[in-house]
Order: sequence, then C-alpha cells, then structure tokens
Amino acid sequence: MTTRYSRFLSAFFCLFLGGLLVWHILLPDRASSETENRTLAQRPDFSWAALVDGSYTAAVEEYFADQFPLRDGWTGLKARTEQLLGKSEFNGVYLCGDTLISRVETPDAEQVEKNLSYVKRLAESTAVPVTFGLIPSAAEVWKDKLPDGAASWDQTDLLEESGVDFLTALSTHAGDQVFYRTDHHWTTLGAFYGANALLETWGIEPLRVEDFTPETASDSFNGTLYSQSGIHWLRPDSIEFWAKEDGLTVTSWRTGKPEPASLYDRSYLNVKDKYSAFLGGNQPLCVIKNENLPEGEKVLVIRDSYADSLAPFLAQRFAEVHLLDLRYYRASAAQYAEKHGMDRIAVLYSAQNFISDRNLVLLAQ
Repeated sequence: MTTRYSRFLSAFFCLFLGGLLVWHILLPDRASSETENRTLAQRPDFSWAALVDGSYTAAVEEYFADQFPLRDGWTGLKARTEQLLGKSEFNGVYLCGDTLISRVETPDAEQVEKNLSYVKRLAESTAVPVTFGLIPSAAEVWKDKLPDGAASWDQTDLLEESGVDFLTALSTHAGDQVFYRTDHHWTTLGAFYGANALLETWGIEPLRVEDFTPETASDSFNGTLYSQSGIHWLRPDSIEFWAKEDGLTVTSWRTGKPEPASLYDRSYLNVKDKYSAFLGGNQPLCVIKNENLPEGEKVLVIRDSYADSLAPFLAQRFAEVHLLDLRYYRASAAQYAEKHGMDRIAVLYSAQNFISDRNLVLLAQ
C-alpha cells in the first residue's frame, strides 16, 4: 500500500465520519423508534457535576447511539452480517428458521418465591375462588425449534405451580401457529387454546372453532422480537380477530374515568404496535359485559398483555370479564373483587413476565 493511497483512505474515512457528524447535527432528534418500539435518548443537559461523575459523557454516548442517522438500517445490517458469520442469537433472541424465539433468562429465585407467595396471600385474603395460571413462552412450547445448544431457562418446574395446564394445551398444538414468529405473544389461535384450557379447569363448556369466523385484520405485523433482534428480513406476521362484538359492551378506565372502548381498536393496525389492537393495549382496568348472558358469572382477571387476546374468548362464557393490570392499577384486587361481586378470580401471567414482575406485591394488599 503506497503512502498516497494510505493518505487517501485516511482522508476519505475522516470525511465520512465528519459527514455523519454533520448529518447527525442537522437531523431533528427523534422522540422514539417505531421499529424498536421504544423511546430514544434525547440531548442531555450539561452540568459540571454530571461531567465530573461521568454521567454526562455516558448520556452523550447513549444520545449519539440512539439518534445515529439511519439507525434502523444499521441495526438490520449488523444482524444480517452476524448471521452470515454463523451467529444464531441476536440480543437475546434466537433465529430459528423463519421464527424468532426469545431466550428466557434464569430468574432470581427469591423474586419468584415472593411472587408465588403474593398469589397465595391473595387467595387467603378473599372468599372468591382464585385460580393461578402460568402461560409458557415459545422457548418452552417450541424448544425443538431452538438452535443446538441454545441456552434458555427451563420453565417446567415453575409451570407445575400453575393451576391451569396451558403447557399441554399449547404443546398439543405446537405444530400450529400458536405464537407469533416476530413477537413474544401467543397468537389468537394460541389464545383460543388457552381460553379452553382455562374453561375446562373451571368445568365450563369449552369453545368450538367452528363458532368463529377468523378475520385477517393485518398481514404486516412486526412484533417486539423483530425490534429487539434487529432481524428485519423475515416475513411479517398476520393478526386475526375471531370474536364478534355483537351484544358485548367494553369500557376502559385508561385515564381513570370510564370510557367506551371495543374488543378491537383498529387504529393500532396502522402503526407498528399492532398487538395493541386487542382491547386498545395497556390500561389499568377494562370491563367487558355480555348482555346475552345476563345471569352468567363474573370473572376478575389479574393479568399481563397475553390476556388482551384471551379476553374476547372469555367474554363468550361470562356475563362480565374484568381485567386488572397491576402495572397501572394500584388498589387492592381482593377489595375490587368483593365490591363488584366477582364469582372467580384468575391470576394469569406469561411465565417469562411472572418471574421478573415486581408489581405482584400489590396482590398482598
């Protein structure tokens, strides 16, 4: 390599970096990334104290990384390059053919025991029967799809604590699309099998597939694992709506006040977070009433986001389905159940969320 050529490469590299810096400065900062489905770091405020303790430089580094020009394209290119080098794990997500499966980290055993104790304390504090259900993740149901030697925490021992056998319900149909390929949630089909597992546990007549007419609401769903992994070349998922809204009234307490809502908020089909089309996504409290079952039972579901696609099925068998999300609802669940005349309480969580959730302490109120 000649000296002239070396100088040319050095100059070109400096111009390239300088151009990216100018581009970065001229571009307006983005508040969030739709691809990654998260808030992006903003320009940090300077202070001498922050400079001295190192927090300012760390914030600047995070800011430049998040606001880097064409960031989404670069993350996808990085993942593709790593795949060509033989890598099968991308930021905690395994590439399993045409499917992405999240690795489940080994949990803090003490936190798991605490969460189990909170569920027991809820059952002891109310006369309303409490059912505890843990939904296995795709890493458990589809473990045969994982790459050889892939590390993921074995959920089977924890699942034995579940009063609902979701594992058998989903594993029996593991050949079907019971989980999304680019998202961690179960599909509407998976939620259907889960609903029947719950109904059978309670001795209630299960639902029949032939009673529903699935509607493909979207065929362009790229979920959380798409965002987390940087793997942007897989075919998008489809989202299906199964239940009809005839005779159902949905009320949301998203802002602390009752507001009319629906089983399916189709406005979310136009954005990346399409899973939020089920009930309109995260909210403290949602109530579904079925006027066709005026003498039916009332069930309180203390849940995570898996219940968003499960609730439309439960609404076919209950007069009222009340859904509480402990991330946003801070009052006593036991007192809520007694005040509103609940016949049953179901604590339903995905195993992957349950092992790390720190809001379950609220069940002990």
